[in-house]
Amino acid sequence: MKKTNIDELSINTIRMLAADAVQKANSGHPGMPMGDAPMAYTLWSKFLRQNPKNPFWQNRDRFVLSAGHGSALLYSLLHLTGHKISLDDIKNFRQWESPTPGHPEYSPEDGIETTTGPLGQGFATGVGMAIAQKYLSEMFNKPGFPLVDYHVYGIVSDGDLMEGVASEAASLAGHLKLGKLIYLYSDNKITIEGSTDLSFTENVGKRFEAYGWQVLRAGGNDVSQIEEAIKKAKQEKTKPSLVIVRTNIGFGSPHKQDTPDVHGSPLGEEELCLTKKNLCCPPNRKFCIPASVSSHMRKAVQKGRREEQAWNGLLKRYGRKYPELGRRWADLSAGRLPGGWESKLPVFNPADGAVATRSASGKVLNAIADTLPQLIGGSADLAPSNNTYLKKYPDMGVAKGGRNIHFGVREHAMGAALNGMALSGMLIPYGGTFFVFADYMKPAIRLSALMKQHVVYVLTHDSIGLGEDGPTHQPVEQLTALRAMPNLAVMRPADANETAAAWKAAISDNGRPYALVLTRQNLPVLDRKKYPSADNLLKGGYVLSDSKGTPDIILLASGSEVHVALAAAEALRQSGVKARVVNMACFEFFDAQPETYKKKVLPPAVETRLAVEAGATLGWYKYVGIKGEVIGIDRFGASAPAKVLFEKFGITADNVAGRAKKLLKK
Repeated sequence: MKKTNIDELSINTIRMLAADAVQKANSGHPGMPMGDAPMAYTLWSKFLRQNPKNPFWQNRDRFVLSAGHGSALLYSLLHLTGHKISLDDIKNFRQWESPTPGHPEYSPEDGIETTTGPLGQGFATGVGMAIAQKYLSEMFNKPGFPLVDYHVYGIVSDGDLMEGVASEAASLAGHLKLGKLIYLYSDNKITIEGSTDLSFTENVGKRFEAYGWQVLRAGGNDVSQIEEAIKKAKQEKTKPSLVIVRTNIGFGSPHKQDTPDVHGSPLGEEELCLTKKNLCCPPNRKFCIPASVSSHMRKAVQKGRREEQAWNGLLKRYGRKYPELGRRWADLSAGRLPGGWESKLPVFNPADGAVATRSASGKVLNAIADTLPQLIGGSADLAPSNNTYLKKYPDMGVAKGGRNIHFGVREHAMGAALNGMALSGMLIPYGGTFFVFADYMKPAIRLSALMKQHVVYVLTHDSIGLGEDGPTHQPVEQLTALRAMPNLAVMRPADANETAAAWKAAISDNGRPYALVLTRQNLPVLDRKKYPSADNLLKGGYVLSDSKGTPDIILLASGSEVHVALAAAEALRQSGVKARVVNMACFEFFDAQPETYKKKVLPPAVETRLAVEAGATLGWYKYVGIKGEVIGIDRFGASAPAKVLFEKFGITADNVAGRAKKLLKK
């Protein structure tokens, strides 16, 4: 390479590492890394507070590559600054079991803060990270002890800003005045289909100013302008900042720069060689890292070590001055729950009358809140219906980081923000909405499951039981869809005590997200002196009611329909039919049980089985088998009182008992 300044040399090295990785894989997106390398380099070399040798340091800055298709940019930065990602890993870009997949996948040990790729999700996840920072700083920071003082940075694209989830999240971030949030917007004016003029001609700066953001600008290849803009963004303490950086997709490519051709396809060997010549890189060398660049970029290791050591000293002094808060910090950082927290779970008495599981959930939340300061959340403008409000605690507002978050009518943003909060590693976030609107959160729920994040979704109004609001608000297919998602535990408790057990499971297990699917209508509280303990919910499916000897038929149900199955079983017994009722509160839990247990609950010899649930029938056939049947709803609902709907759709004890008798005669 010719002699040039270290900034330019480093930037071109990043560009060509990414382009070489894409070319070797014969797959990927070289254009964005080549265009965004200057602003990424400036951020990482001059501002980003991190320790590459301890990527778990709690007070590190967070970096989100929302434009996840440019993953080769992130991997190049991680390698050059001394993280675990090796040059061989970059050479294995997009290959089987490589730590450098086509889009970034959450890997904190490698310095990858979150999974991104679905456009807009990273933007909104970063907002959640900033919410977590605000709440934790409010909880822990004291005068002279800025224990939680990190920034959340991100690179976002035209595509990110077109997605609705980003709009919702930007509005929320501006409202909450998340001053620690700084995004660099790669304004390259190119999408897959061509110029952004085809579909995206709005004034982005004015839009974000209207959201309450500080808007700054910089040239995409001017390191000094980018540096100055980031400095101004850091000086702003209340407004989130959007730095609009005019970049050139595929910068340096003689024939493909500023064209959609460089977005999602390798440059090609000939164009790659020409690009390297254009950028004064050795044209015939692959994955070239000049020694001066390696030495310069690896300064991040020593710098990060010094910064963490200084912070560790602050933490020790903090622990001596504020011992109780110091212990809380240690517990939250380690993900430890306080001993005996389960004793705070309420116990519901059958004599107190029927309780909607959504109401029971609210009582559980408020009962355990004092003991679990890491529990934080809210609702998409439905807290009175979802029962998600913590009554003794303040709201998260523009000045303080309270525990009740008013997400507004923004389910898309709420779902992604919950992920960002969970990624702090210190909080257990929850979010409530009507079950039918889980579809609005589906991409975020999916990313939560992919990342194994500790998020709790409170999904109420779980069936046609919500009545007159009609089919637009009555979930039918949602249970089946969420149950099909890997690593998501979907729990549909049958009564108030099972709701408490569901919360116990959701709080205790930090290795996956949980969906609590809850009723609007009141349900009887089962007498646990007569029936097995509600903690059997943790097994997913269990025998709730049985007959003597081998049953003639097994009735399976979840949630409110468990009570229908119990009544049907009693009617069958009076007719001389031996009926067993199995409560299938959580398919995922049941499927994880040993085969011996599953066969004990569902004996293979008893092939006559009937399931009942106020939703799609599809998922039940793996339990009822080819000789079994399912009573469910494989069409959209209707507007009528709940009692009428259950009757019309055949979800009654009389119909279940009648269908069971017909099934026994086959």
